[in-house]
Amino acid sequence: MLVGTTGSAFGRTFSGGLPWKAASADPPVPISPGGWRFFTEGEGRLVSAIVDRLIPADDLSVSGNDAGCAVYIDRQLAGDYGSSSRLYTKGPFLKGIPQQGYQGQPNPSELYRRGLAAITRYVAEKYDGKAFGDLSPDQQDSFLTELEADRIELPDGVGGKEFFGFVLNNTMEGFFADPVYGGNKDMVSWKMLGFPGARYDYRDHVSKHNEPYPHPPVSILGAMDWASK
Repeated sequence: MLVGTTGSAFGRTFSGGLPWKAASADPPVPISPGGWRFFTEGEGRLVSAIVDRLIPADDLSVSGNDAGCAVYIDRQLAGDYGSSSRLYTKGPFLKGIPQQGYQGQPNPSELYRRGLAAITRYVAEKYDGKAFGDLSPDQQDSFLTELEADRIELPDGVGGKEFFGFVLNNTMEGFFADPVYGGNKDMVSWKMLGFPGARYDYRDHVSKHNEPYPHPPVSILGAMDWASK
């Protein structure tokens, strides 16, 4: 048995202008610059050094830190993501398969606090009291490579490979996400890729394969002249 409803659709024609004023709504609130919201100064320096090795500066773009990746991670950890406030976190906690993602009890802010402390302690013990940022680029890359391959046993029961995955994913998010969240400064990654960003309409260019997009990207914040309207 099928049950349905019937109704009428009404069309309206506007002339002499639109029934709303462009740019009259409040724009999104961007991440506030300056200072750490979650990280301590030491943690901030460590994360900044790590993201610079995950995304080193080259002839295509700036480094991960210069793109704002560390700031992005800091602001995310200080918000809903860090506390897992929008997720079910009551358990049971069982080890899942890789495709299921993280299944543990500690939330991201707890994971970062423990993970960064473990890295700091491990590096200091291995390199005569040095911090990660004091190591040479080759030493930093070697450490991160071993960490990713699960060949480093961090202290205090911190899973090195798992924690590396968190930092890597969050760094990529910060590099490619909209600048409103604190990363992708000046839309550097979008400009590198030729991504149009949050433009309303670019259908005229969808079928133009292997042709660079001719217009600059636009953030969720809108055009650069939003505030002047």
